[in-house]
Amino acid sequence: MTFKTLDDLTDIGGKRVLVRVDLNVPVKDGQVTDTTRIERVAPTIRELSEKGAKVILLAHFGRPKGEPVADMSLKTIAPAVEEILDQRVYFAADCIGDKAANAIAEMNDGDVLLLENTRFHKGEEKNDPAFVAALAANGDIYVNDAFSAAHRAHASTEGLAHHLPAYAGRTMQAELEALEKGLGNPKRPVVAIVGGAKVSTKIDLLQNLVKKVDALVIGGGMANTFLAAQGVNVGKSLCEHDLAETAKSIVAAASAAGCAIVLPDDGVIAREFKAGADNEVVDVKAIPADAMVLDVGPKSVAAVNDWISRAETLVWNGPLGAFEITPFDKATVAAAKHAAARTRQGSLVSVAGGGDTVAALNHAEVADDFTYVSTAGGAFLEWMEGKPLPGVDILRQQK
Repeated sequence: MTFKTLDDLTDIGGKRVLVRVDLNVPVKDGQVTDTTRIERVAPTIRELSEKGAKVILLAHFGRPKGEPVADMSLKTIAPAVEEILDQRVYFAADCIGDKAANAIAEMNDGDVLLLENTRFHKGEEKNDPAFVAALAANGDIYVNDAFSAAHRAHASTEGLAHHLPAYAGRTMQAELEALEKGLGNPKRPVVAIVGGAKVSTKIDLLQNLVKKVDALVIGGGMANTFLAAQGVNVGKSLCEHDLAETAKSIVAAASAAGCAIVLPDDGVIAREFKAGADNEVVDVKAIPADAMVLDVGPKSVAAVNDWISRAETLVWNGPLGAFEITPFDKATVAAAKHAAARTRQGSLVSVAGGGDTVAALNHAEVADDFTYVSTAGGAFLEWMEGKPLPGVDILRQQK
């Protein structure tokens, strides 16, 4: 381990442990609609509580821009946290100052207290030293269990680790171990699948991956941009024609690094973007001018699955087609099921992440079969792009 974990944390009975968690969950009509992120941090909270620590939760919710906003109060989230933990969760109406201090003073060993939204203070996102010090005054130990916020050098994600003994929570630990297996020190061959709508949002990602993987499968609308750069007429398909030179440079970089670029040979086309639209499979060199590609075709799926079969490690970000509408989900589902089957057999380490990816794997009903599925969004992408993650780097420095 290049960072301390809860395994290194002993004799914490009565200690005030500040735990940075991700409670930035979807809410509708005052009710949390997806508790996945709460479920992910529950093991760390329970473990600390059972060891007798006073567990003090730090989190942000929404983008209040440094001012209190009533509908962004974490008080809304507290009942959902209670339900998941099956334990009383107390709430303090501020994360620093008297309101926080008084609530902490009333805690018994093993209690869980949720402090108000850290982003109600401008000092949070600015990583302001005075705000960091005010947060640090509330605790004896700092545990970061919010990998999803680790790409931000904020007070509660990076600053606190300069003031208090710092440890990775169980979710952070699992994420970092999975990512190390994915790209840090993977078993080869390594195959990456990158899909989604636009090349423009994933240029850094593609440029980093071609240096690290043995094969890069490109799907979704992104593939159209690469095909068009090769002179293929993609009809009315989603395509960033202005990025043709960028696509060519990525292909050239891949060639220089010995990374195979895998593009579709065939596609499922339709004249309208809607569920159940009339569709047919055509070779990518025979896309009609009035049609659009909405999924990769069966020949391409076979090629993708062949690469998955050869791989020891798979890293996946983004669907192969418009999986949200049938029948244009077939390729994504087929590849996901094949990867899941090989993972279950113990033949593949499969790491996936990014919002659409998680939704696609859930749609294919295989998310639980992958080695690791990250819910971290931006942090997962920045890790794949090879960018530094301040919240992780500071934990490594504490080892």
